[in-house]
Amino acid sequence: MRIEQLEYIAAVTRLGSLRRAAEELHLSQPALSETVRNLERELGVDLLERKRSGAKISDEGRELLPHIMSVLDAVDRLRGAAGDQHRISRMVRLGTVNTATVPLVIPTVREFRASHPVTQVELVGAQQADIHRGLLEGAFDLGLVNYLRGDDIPPGFETTELLCGRPVVCVRPDSPLAALGAVDADSLLAEPLVVMRSGYVMHRFVHRLLRGRTPSFSYSTDGAEMGKLMVAEGLGATVLPDFSVVGDPLERRGAITVRPLAGDATDVLLVLQRRHSGSVPRAVRDLHELFVRNAQAYGASSRRLTEG
Repeated sequence: MRIEQLEYIAAVTRLGSLRRAAEELHLSQPALSETVRNLERELGVDLLERKRSGAKISDEGRELLPHIMSVLDAVDRLRGAAGDQHRISRMVRLGTVNTATVPLVIPTVREFRASHPVTQVELVGAQQADIHRGLLEGAFDLGLVNYLRGDDIPPGFETTELLCGRPVVCVRPDSPLAALGAVDADSLLAEPLVVMRSGYVMHRFVHRLLRGRTPSFSYSTDGAEMGKLMVAEGLGATVLPDFSVVGDPLERRGAITVRPLAGDATDVLLVLQRRHSGSVPRAVRDLHELFVRNAQAYGASSRRLTEG
């Protein structure tokens, strides 16, 4: 028994004649009739009632029709699921909190594109909680998130540490804070501050650093990239992980620079997460491996720059 035999029966039933079914299926009428007869012989049932005026489904065939349609519906669902899997294999979805977008993500995506020319990469900026939800629900294949050293890692994820850095003050070179060897909390409070919105790790860190005190003026934004642009435009300073700033195009051009925080030894981690799963698409594995390799190279490069 073949699927097309059932499809032919369904077409004859729907159109009411072998001739019209043959035309729609782009078959000759004798070929269609013979295919149906082969199915009838296999089942031992006359599915069609043939007359000089044409053919229509028989009483026996009408009783079997719900089963035939059930099989065809199941085949349609299988084909649809296979199509979804094919489309998924052609796209990798990455959720990121944007703390290393330019220095790490862009080179990694560029390299991935060169080796996977037909696979699209969808980058979505989101908060950590949204990325975790997306990973669990299948909306994201990979997630880039931050933790402070000592934070609990939620269960259900495979977590790979990519970068370990320190919080630094990001300022314009002409800022009064740039003249300091290290910036303490009191100095930070005296300047306008660009802070990440609630829900980001750096929002939590700055709140802890300032011990609930508020700066002279503050802005609130989503993501490090906008924060760095605001600093470059002279709106104030911001606090970010060093790996988010060192190597950034704005830092390379001299539009922004960094100063350490006085007396602070907090570790900020950038990790790559994916949901525990028995089957991981090849493209997702390849992008994961590229992130690990490029993070090692970027970490070594940024250490040379900061030590130099």
